[in-house]
Amino acid sequence: MADEKMKRRKTMGVEPTVWQTTGLWARKLVLFIWVFVLGACSGESAESLANAHPGQATYNAACISCHNPGISGAPRLGDVDAWQPRLAKGRAVLVDSTINGLNAMPPKGMCWQCSDEDLGHAVDFMLEQVGASTKP
Repeated sequence: MADEKMKRRKTMGVEPTVWQTTGLWARKLVLFIWVFVLGACSGESAESLANAHPGQATYNAACISCHNPGISGAPRLGDVDAWQPRLAKGRAVLVDSTINGLNAMPPKGMCWQCSDEDLGHAVDFMLEQVGASTKP
């Protein structure tokens, strides 16, 4: 079938591309090489992922959309001045506000699959970015 298609293209004056004339095994090899090269170019190593804060994944998945740009008064990650009044309340109050919602922030920050522990780790991650202690 593929040979017939190639013959029709040639009779129409269109030369097949190298990719069309290359065998399936060669295409798979090229694809494998590209995947390997792109994987090697990844910015995160296994070691850096292993050493990542346990709340960073939750923050990246659920909290970053509001806390990175500071939407609706959400304190931006690393903004010491914005976090100072919140730090005065204590970690337990911050975690409770995260779980139950506060002002414009909906309960669990709409991360319905996140456990209370996951959300506590995300709070700890954000607090550590402003140099605060995260001991409960």
